Amino acid sequence: MDVIRHTPTRRRIVKALCTLILIASVTTGCGKNIPTIVTPEQRPRPKVALVLSGGASRGFAHVGVIKVLEQNNIPIDIVVGTSAGSLTGALYAYYDDAGMLERAARELTVEDIFDFSILSISVGVVKGNNIVSYVEKTIKVKNIEDLKIPYAAVAADLNTGEMVVFKSGPVSTAVRASTAIPGIFTPLTLGGRVLVDGGIVNSMPVDVARDMGADVIIAVDVTAHTTNYDVKNVVDIIIQTFNIMGAQTNKYKYEEADVIIRPDVRGVGIIDFSQKDYLMLQGERAARTALPLIEEAIENAQ
Repeated sequence: MDVIRHTPTRRRIVKALCTLILIASVTTGCGKNIPTIVTPEQRPRPKVALVLSGGASRGFAHVGVIKVLEQNNIPIDIVVGTSAGSLTGALYAYYDDAGMLERAARELTVEDIFDFSILSISVGVVKGNNIVSYVEKTIKVKNIEDLKIPYAAVAADLNTGEMVVFKSGPVSTAVRASTAIPGIFTPLTLGGRVLVDGGIVNSMPVDVARDMGADVIIAVDVTAHTTNYDVKNVVDIIIQTFNIMGAQTNKYKYEEADVIIRPDVRGVGIIDFSQKDYLMLQGERAARTALPLIEEAIENAQ
């Protein structure tokens, strides 16, 4: 497992200097500086965002990370996800409870996600109807605006290459678009756009979280360890290729996050749902290692 930390950005340095000035003194009408004490309780708590990468079945590791963060009272104010991360993120944004999220993950089956059909083989071997039904059945609110935690999912416009960010509207539509792996899932046509998996343009959307007001970003990358000797068919080949592409592009996103957690998920098949326990455990281990860095990042952002 890998954990990466980054030094404060210029924005945080300026913010810290401004805070020190305000704490140091206030100027009265007489021109005197009067010391002012600001207690930790009076300081606004920084907004913490959790950004979840794509990674197919390896996304179960996200659940273990979230479990440890919640156990250690790390606040999550924003959730952003791509592909597998968009589904895990939507579930957590709905439940706001790691225990409920873990239960849902354990009950999730391959059939809940993959509805293979030869009728749609010209544009994708998976129709995508099952994942829509699963989200609508599991998440009892319709729209993103009704989730307990602010949430965004990232998809891509197949025709233009543009990133498409869902911050409102039906949750099931956002997840369906974000998880539509090209060549596997039938693309989602919506509003004149042909939408596919967001991993094409942004597998670890830390920039989206920053735009949503995040002060501290915890990014979880389950594509970092791409080694997989269990590639047996065309579906495996496409998803593994996609994971490798995501791992390479995610490296350029690392500087934008405050802490990056990379669970060691190598060796697990990309549509292997039998390794849930192992994947969640790896997520927990990586998150525990990252806790001191996360706490430090939050403290520095105060």
